[in-house]
Amino acid sequence: MTHAVEYDVVVLGAGPAGENLVDRTRAAGLSTAVVEAELVGGECSYWACIPSKALLRPALARADARRVPGLAQAVTGPLDTEAVLAHRDYWTSEWKDDGQLDWLDSIGAHLYRGHGRLNGARQVAVTGPEGEQHLLTARHAVVVATGSRAVVPALPGLAGARPWTSREATSARQAPGRLLIVGGSVVAVEMATAWQALGSQVTLLARGPRLLPRMEPFAGELVAESLREAGVEVRTEVDAEAVVRDGHTGPVTVVLEGGETVEGDELLIATGRSPRTEDIGLDTVGLEPGGWLDVDDSCRVTGHDWLYAVGDVNHRALLTHQGKYQARIAGAAIAARAAGGDRLDTGRWGAHAATADTAAVPQVVFTDPEAAAVGLSLAEAERAGLRVRAVDYDLGKVSGAGLFADGYRGRARMVVDLDREVLVGATFVGPGAAELLHAATVAVAGEVPIARLWHAVPSFPTISEIWLRLLEAYRG
Repeated sequence: MTHAVEYDVVVLGAGPAGENLVDRTRAAGLSTAVVEAELVGGECSYWACIPSKALLRPALARADARRVPGLAQAVTGPLDTEAVLAHRDYWTSEWKDDGQLDWLDSIGAHLYRGHGRLNGARQVAVTGPEGEQHLLTARHAVVVATGSRAVVPALPGLAGARPWTSREATSARQAPGRLLIVGGSVVAVEMATAWQALGSQVTLLARGPRLLPRMEPFAGELVAESLREAGVEVRTEVDAEAVVRDGHTGPVTVVLEGGETVEGDELLIATGRSPRTEDIGLDTVGLEPGGWLDVDDSCRVTGHDWLYAVGDVNHRALLTHQGKYQARIAGAAIAARAAGGDRLDTGRWGAHAATADTAAVPQVVFTDPEAAAVGLSLAEAERAGLRVRAVDYDLGKVSGAGLFADGYRGRARMVVDLDREVLVGATFVGPGAAELLHAATVAVAGEVPIARLWHAVPSFPTISEIWLRLLEAYRG
């Protein structure tokens, strides 16, 4: 028997983006149901941002402490791996979502556990854990917030080798003796940082010529240098061609192009993400299963006035904070349209238009050193046809950086649109660099004129003095 219920809004996926959407529509007085097949809180809470930061923080704190005279001598010996993993488990709530369930209940949202699929326009069919059937109808909107999953390439032997993805890498119960990582982007370098610090011998195999290929070249160079100093074997321009595993729990071997082999105890594949849209009924509304969903700036799916997509599935910016931002925008747009609004505020600075997920996207890579960037890199700006200038400065020459750490190594770059004299991008690499990023994000998102930034005086002696040095270098 199918239980049919009608709501104003139905949300597929209760990760961070879905939760924020639910929060906004409930605050607007719209009845809202959310469907989740796994844990409420999603990838970020249990297998990505939260556990990875919990694993990385001790490694970064120890590295920082070892650069401070008078403290370095006291920081000896290995990390307490058991304590680090216990701290990680605390922050993931032991992979239980009771707290999130209490929150959903407190705002009056209705949770349906199980697998949800679109069943034509404005309908979602849910199959519960015991096979129970629900048919949810949305008066105003259905929102897809199902996120993404790790891509596992079709390498010969890989499927049978039981590789780690980001999920296993952030939830492992112990440090493997030898960890092989295939990939050179964020997950690869962060997990190399964490597990090397926790006692593994890590070998990182990157297909491209440098790490962190989407950031400024110096970011990958500085991170690779530091990883090697920590004991990681970093190899670039190597291509994995096959994988072999000895039995169920035996060593795993990666066969490289040319026949060379590399052996480890576990293998992490960190080669990208794909949308979780292959089995959510997109075909019932004329869309391609398994694909990314194209949306307008209110996150409404192209060609469907009732269907929205927020977070990773729309492929605008695969970052938790950007998905939450999109959810706030979409929630406001849904509420306005539900109230009969025929003219939404979708202008450049409008309340119903997501713009910061294309022009001013911030991201931090929590390695040692941290790599933080917002907006366009120099190469991206040039490809976009902008007339730009890159201004670089050695972060280690800033007084605050020298006081922060002995032998501080880092670099900063701002990319200036010469026609408008505003920042379109900024990158900072160095210990503690993540805390510099929001100021840059405000400058890029707000299109603050360079002439006005001169009057935003950084405190002395902090690493933020880099802003003054970059502006001086720009003026010449």
